[in-house]
Amino acid sequence: MTIMGEMLERGRRARAAADLIRLAPPETRTLALEAAAVALRAHADRILAANAEDIERARANGLSEALIDRLALSPARLGAIAYAVDEVAALPDPLGRETARWTRPSGLDIARVSTPIGVLAIIYESRPNVTADAAALCLRSGNVALLRCGSDCLSSSLAIHAAMIEGLEAAGLSADAIQLVDTPDRAAVGALLTGLEGTVDLLIPRGGKSLVARVQAEARVPVLGHLEGLCHTYVHAAADADMAEAVVVNAKMRRVSVCGATETLLIDRACAPTLLPRLAGALEAAGCSLRGDAESRALVPSITEASEADWTTEYLAPILTVGVVEDLPHAVDHIRRHGSGHTEAIITNDETAATAFLNAVDSAIVMWNTSTQFADGGEFGFGGEIGISTSRLHARGPVGAEQLTSYKYVVRGTGQTRR
Repeated sequence: MTIMGEMLERGRRARAAADLIRLAPPETRTLALEAAAVALRAHADRILAANAEDIERARANGLSEALIDRLALSPARLGAIAYAVDEVAALPDPLGRETARWTRPSGLDIARVSTPIGVLAIIYESRPNVTADAAALCLRSGNVALLRCGSDCLSSSLAIHAAMIEGLEAAGLSADAIQLVDTPDRAAVGALLTGLEGTVDLLIPRGGKSLVARVQAEARVPVLGHLEGLCHTYVHAAADADMAEAVVVNAKMRRVSVCGATETLLIDRACAPTLLPRLAGALEAAGCSLRGDAESRALVPSITEASEADWTTEYLAPILTVGVVEDLPHAVDHIRRHGSGHTEAIITNDETAATAFLNAVDSAIVMWNTSTQFADGGEFGFGGEIGISTSRLHARGPVGAEQLTSYKYVVRGTGQTRR
């Protein structure tokens, strides 16, 4: 069978499973998720061994250390994956909720009720945890998942997928509800972009800029975008110095390979002479290289010159661009021109300035006095996430189970006819 033929068959099976999952009782889907979490823990050795194979192959292929960090699993990381599935299982079921209800003069009773979207195709790269997160969130929200991981994490993802299937089977649900495309052939991505003859309802790309750009350019079905994380932390003139140091270092260096890592530090001219050397010293002591504008370099000679491209680069590495700005409006303008609409933070003790920043910056997530590394579905209480949506339609920010629902209108009458 050709790749397209195989993918069309997957699509047909997914569509058939969608009706079954949509009508499955919440308790059954909860049981499947709980059983999947048990299976992830029970098969930890198998999953970690598969991940070791992926890492060995990735290093042989010259994958960067930042991407290997995204790929790598440890007992602690795998435990966190299983815990996240348990958290998703414990979430309130998002289906069948009445989000609005009203009665018209005609006597019609109209309700807006949450429903699954249907079949979701999730295309992602070197993150095996997405296999579990996406599968769990789709199941919680009554959707079917068609998963296509990057070849770098295929062995790990197959092992995680097997545990998720154990969960489905333990609850008596169709294994077709969570499908993992098991070929590294890139033609499988092209097939998904066609929509598989109407069987795919929504595409969700999670990966680098080139992947997202391709999906958005070529997809024949709706796309929920997840662009790169060009996140900014802005240190306002009224920032507390101790807080600024702790937050900035964490925002950049906790994990440099996540999309919520700060890639640009902006600092007010009024506090830069005293505070920037301290921040730069703390960052450099943590292993971060700094690139900056002329003003920042004049204050901290170890900062190297930033190119124009640096201001729009998601490094995913211990590199940070630094810019000195006149004031809050100039910081907002810089973010507007160079950001990707992901996550931006202000550090200040001035509530008026913070409110102005939170209102003026139109990114998916805006923060005050905290690290951009909290841009994460688990930290938001969603149990996990399929990604951070930078789209402006449907869902924005961390995409959890609730964000994977649509709605329908239920109209109840008593025999009314329209004139």
